[in-house]
Amino acid sequence: MTLSKNEKVQHFLSNLEMFDQDSFEIVMELRKIIFITFPRVEEKIMYSGIIFSINADMFSGIFVYKNHTSLEFSGGYLMKDPHKRLEGKGKYRRHLKISTRSDIADKEVAFFVKQSVD
Repeated sequence: MTLSKNEKVQHFLSNLEMFDQDSFEIVMELRKIIFITFPRVEEKIMYSGIIFSINADMFSGIFVYKNHTSLEFSGGYLMKDPHKRLEGKGKYRRHLKISTRSDIADKEVAFFVKQSVD
């Protein structure tokens, strides 16, 4: 799963692995969940992160910051969120802040990824 078909994404991942191993592992686990859930997903670099789309419709993105990685959902305002894990007050987009690998399970990332494409 470490390789991307997109050259720019692969370059981003290689640099991240070299300079921030913890963030790299989080990003790789998030990508794995997205690709398992949606095998036909496409990824590209946009807005300084990795954007995911199906049939050119963007539905999610991963952005690495100094203290966390953000998993963004384009239609997050429509998602079921019984435990109030999603953050953001924008009109449409919501996100999960992931600071550790254990946050991926604790914040139920797979539950939200499954809802991200209708």
